Amino acid sequence: MTSHEWHKLPGHEISRRIRSGTLHAVDLVEYLLARMSTIDSKLGAMVYIDYDGALAQARQADQLAAAGSDLPLLGVPFTVKDNLWIESRPATYGSKLFADFVAPRDSWSVARLKAAGAICIGITNCSEFACKGITTNPLHGITRNPWQLDRTPGGSSGGAAASVAAGFSPIALGTDAGGSVRRPAAHTGLVGFKCTSGLIPNPWGFDEPCRDMGSIGTLTRNIADCALMMDILSGYDSRDPLSHPLPKEMIAPSAFASATTSALDKRLRIAWSPDLGCDFAVDQDVANEMQLAVDQLRKAGLSIDDASPQWSDDVISYPYAVRQHAELAQLFGTQWRADPSQFDPVIAAQIENGFAITATELTDITFRRHRAREQMNAFFERYDLLLCPTVPVEPWPCNVLAPGTIGGQKAGPRTHAVFTPLFNLCDVPAVSVPCGFGAQGLPVAIQIAGPRYADLQVLQLGAEIEQILSHDFNAPMMYSSPLEQNR
Repeated sequence: MTSHEWHKLPGHEISRRIRSGTLHAVDLVEYLLARMSTIDSKLGAMVYIDYDGALAQARQADQLAAAGSDLPLLGVPFTVKDNLWIESRPATYGSKLFADFVAPRDSWSVARLKAAGAICIGITNCSEFACKGITTNPLHGITRNPWQLDRTPGGSSGGAAASVAAGFSPIALGTDAGGSVRRPAAHTGLVGFKCTSGLIPNPWGFDEPCRDMGSIGTLTRNIADCALMMDILSGYDSRDPLSHPLPKEMIAPSAFASATTSALDKRLRIAWSPDLGCDFAVDQDVANEMQLAVDQLRKAGLSIDDASPQWSDDVISYPYAVRQHAELAQLFGTQWRADPSQFDPVIAAQIENGFAITATELTDITFRRHRAREQMNAFFERYDLLLCPTVPVEPWPCNVLAPGTIGGQKAGPRTHAVFTPLFNLCDVPAVSVPCGFGAQGLPVAIQIAGPRYADLQVLQLGAEIEQILSHDFNAPMMYSSPLEQNR
């Protein structure tokens, strides 16, 4: 591999080369910063590129490598979603309200990656307050998909996904309270992982809606890098009330990396549900591609039944937006009433809706969530893991909030996002793994979910699927040099 292809290196290979002295972090970071500064004017993934800070970190990484450091992420560049904090750097939350805000400290996950030797090179765009299914906001504008620039990478972690898919960094931090990491991963050919709730502490940062449904999420180009990140990020911190001591198998050294490189138990009871038991609509070309992938997995020896969770009607019709809208109104309603022009119109409408939500409606949401957990748990008494779609449609134009139809049916603003939130609601781990291409040649993905604390098994099956399907999911932008992108 020539220096002009360094952007294709996976994170684990970068760290190996830097520790061995065959690659210098300063050279790599200079190369990636040049690539980013040239290409991103068309892509819109980045809201802040930390030229001086990244090079200072790279020099330190080279010094550590020369001294024999064995830090697991030494010299590996990463980006950070704009709703997380990097000390002394801007953190705008995709909102004009925070246009001048500077983070007072690193978010917990940022600090962990830095302590493992990783190099933070910049901040990625997200929708305002991370509350929209595409990535655009009045402060920073539109983020585009590296596969096709007139298409969306999804949201709200669209900037993070685009940064990895375009070769700006091999790994990225995002957040996922309803699919905000997994859906952008699916739309850009990446691996996007949401862990068991509380597995990655997040004790400080912005106030956010639906915090107890959210997780720090990872975006990578392969399962191996996802596992490497999880070995660093998973932990316990009593300062986060959602955090909890980890099961013994997760605190073993390199637990995630070991799980994803060990043989999968072929006796695992795996279910495949094309509609998640909810009669969700899926475009036919996307459904066909996922069924082909499942058939291929079966031929490779995996035991996969056709089976779906059994949901009560009140769970299938769970109004996911109610809590988000009510909590947005509580957090930002005063500012919205003072000056609605400061807000994305889509977010402004959510805030306005939030003022009309009653306490009894919010209480009803709590009880519905309890029932959803019970029904998910009942399913995982019968099966170890569940396969289902991540998204039901290929990426749509980036200036449109949502596709107008899915599966031949009229689609609402969130119909494209229905396959991911149930796993947040039930606090269970889920990973999106690319599995093929739709009729327009854009990536589609399959989602793997498991019961709480089955994170190791979820990623282990992801590694098996990645190996069996063995497609090339590098975006076209990965094969172009910055000079070609500028033509």
